[in-house]
Amino acid sequence: MVRLETPVCDFGTPAIDFTLTGVDRQVWSLEKCRGERGLLVMFISNHCPYVQAIRNKLVHDTRELRTLGINSVAIMPNDTVNYPEDSFANMVKVAHEFDFPFPYLLDESQAVARAYGAVCTPDFFGYNADLELQYRGRFDASGPKSGGDSQARELFEAMKQVAETGHGPQQQVPSMGCSIKWREE
Repeated sequence: MVRLETPVCDFGTPAIDFTLTGVDRQVWSLEKCRGERGLLVMFISNHCPYVQAIRNKLVHDTRELRTLGINSVAIMPNDTVNYPEDSFANMVKVAHEFDFPFPYLLDESQAVARAYGAVCTPDFFGYNADLELQYRGRFDASGPKSGGDSQARELFEAMKQVAETGHGPQQQVPSMGCSIKWREE
């Protein structure tokens, strides 16, 4: 597993549109996913220990963010041929097992992940109501071996601030996680 960190937030960058199929077999777009006060775009995968360490908290926090007008969407960007644990069938299983309250989409071509500049799983892009980037930080200080739930809710608090003010915090700690598994071309 190669661990990478995300770059700093480039405030104001517009969200990039997409059309991807979800585990619910529906086709989702940026407009269909957005909330009244913003959108959290998450690049996650099934097999990454960094994602596995936060899944339960992620489900809890995205449910709470929805009550604040922030919707969420998760996009799985990995090569599913060389990483079958991330296959569409396994995405369906994980989404049902954890009762994901957000669309879980497959970026089979990896074009959406490339357009966003995603580098790892998890990689979070928090947008305001105008779909301008306001957060590109970590979920919290959890790591694959932390196991504790006492971490500060960094992503939640940042997105709550975005919902309330339209602006994210100036100080953000980069997310870290498993490198995206790009297909060989």
